[in-house]
Amino acid sequence: MSVKTLTINDQPIAIEEGKTILDAAKEAGIPIPTLCHLEGVSDVGACRLCLVEVKGINKLLPACVTQVAEGMEISTNTPKLQEYRRMAVELIFAEGNHVCSVCVANNNCELQDVAVEVGMDHSRFVYRFPDRGVDVSHSQFGIDHNRCILCTRCVRVCDEVEGAHVWDVAQRGAACYIVSGMNQPWGEVEACTSCGKCVDACPTGAIFRKGTTTAEKAGDREKLEFLVTAREQGQWTR
Repeated sequence: MSVKTLTINDQPIAIEEGKTILDAAKEAGIPIPTLCHLEGVSDVGACRLCLVEVKGINKLLPACVTQVAEGMEISTNTPKLQEYRRMAVELIFAEGNHVCSVCVANNNCELQDVAVEVGMDHSRFVYRFPDRGVDVSHSQFGIDHNRCILCTRCVRVCDEVEGAHVWDVAQRGAACYIVSGMNQPWGEVEACTSCGKCVDACPTGAIFRKGTTTAEKAGDREKLEFLVTAREQGQWTR
């Protein structure tokens, strides 16, 4: 096994080749904010909150999808990065309809937590107030596209852990949205197993259990971690 040596915030680190900067930072106990990252499923670098500076590279790199290299000198919390992350969170709030006071995930929302972490208390950008729908056709769950941040965690956990391939992303740019099946109402998608993994994977109140009211949504991340571990260790077969 090849090992790479590098520094993060002047702290020397040795880590297995093929690991990412985010992996290295976690092993060293160095916090890097994320929203689209979810342990056990592939990374896509969608939220851009984990951007870091690497000496000698004139652009910011997403830590979750950038593999470590020998001699890297990485900074994770410079004033430039703090400003970029705060701006990213402001843009997320401005492009959607995030009204925390009436959200099922209020006080248990990763977007809220990140906003506090980066010091975002208002958005400098004009709110778009998009006209987005709510699908409650499923017997147990619902999806409120107003609260969706397009992290695609639901897409990846349904694909890579459950294997049902219910969710996907449609359109491009500002018109992007999460679709179920072939853009069918969720309740009509026969592939859905009603497992609820997408609910637990969702970092906001976008996907929720019916009957949940303001501030009542609580994700069961331990269930997802158990399922991922069982899959990786081949515990499904005898």
